[in-house]
Amino acid sequence: MTANGGAGRGCLLAADVGGTKTAIALALAGPQPQILAQRVFASQGYPSLQSIVMEFLEGARAATRDEAITAACFALAGPVDDHFGTLTNLGWQVEADALKRAFRIGRVRLINDFAAVGRGIEYLRPSDIETLQPGQPVEHGVRLVVGAGTGLGMCLVTWQGSGYAVHSSEAGHADFAPVDPVQDQLLLHLRREFGRVSYERVVSGPGLTRIFAFLEATGAAASRELKEAFQRRDDAEVIAEFAAARNDPVAMRALDIFVTAYGAFAGNMALAALARGGVFLAGGIAPKIAPKLKDGVFIGAFVNKGRFRGLLSTIPVHVVMAPEIGLYGALLEANRLEAQV
Repeated sequence: MTANGGAGRGCLLAADVGGTKTAIALALAGPQPQILAQRVFASQGYPSLQSIVMEFLEGARAATRDEAITAACFALAGPVDDHFGTLTNLGWQVEADALKRAFRIGRVRLINDFAAVGRGIEYLRPSDIETLQPGQPVEHGVRLVVGAGTGLGMCLVTWQGSGYAVHSSEAGHADFAPVDPVQDQLLLHLRREFGRVSYERVVSGPGLTRIFAFLEATGAAASRELKEAFQRRDDAEVIAEFAAARNDPVAMRALDIFVTAYGAFAGNMALAALARGGVFLAGGIAPKIAPKLKDGVFIGAFVNKGRFRGLLSTIPVHVVMAPEIGLYGALLEANRLEAQV
């Protein structure tokens, strides 16, 4: 990946802030920003984004040669405007002006985390993606970025004559729509807990755990080995791992339901946007389950839109394998912001 921007006049600060982890980097501004320091933090171990930035800069300042931080971009997993944002799954309140004052940054911009991913899409290399469906890509067609992780994010990327513009979305919170009798029962199960059930309640890391719990509640019995693994590691990671290794039938069924719901949601959004430029699956989960996404279940659900099956079959679908695309997109945005100073 490469970046475009103006002549370097200082340092850039960029962060991809999620409910599980926060990736943060300090770089020299320029046509190709040069990363000086980079680190990943466990978000839930900190009371605020400001505390993470403070700890990071304390360790990274030696690399800056006392250069001023002229621009920063923070990509947040939640609704944002240019000056204020909320982390949906952490409850953190983030204010651009407060960060600007606390760390003496020239200019600060807040963007949605999937807007950052969308910004980075055009800089992906062929080796950064796995293709699920080649389709028939249309030059400058609308692109759709969808990704399940701690939550379910989405953004649209549209051509504006001389470059791409990114449009944030909270479509992951749209109403969950079952596509088969098992998902009908899953909806009823989740409705008892949540009342209204969004896609994010199903298509996310916590959602995979909920699907597994639903199967157990209907009488499915997981293996003792899987239950023991739950005591040591994240439940969703354990389920995905046991399913991939075909070591537990309940985990395998849970992942099948998850991938089917994921494909149906992505197909719905592709229809809404007419995403002829391609659908890109990002987020923390997709790269980890790429072999499962390639077995036909996802694409089967993606194109299963009745009379519009043919249309959905022409839309390219890719898995983004580059884990730091959100951080890189935030860095590109900071670089653009710096060039405007």
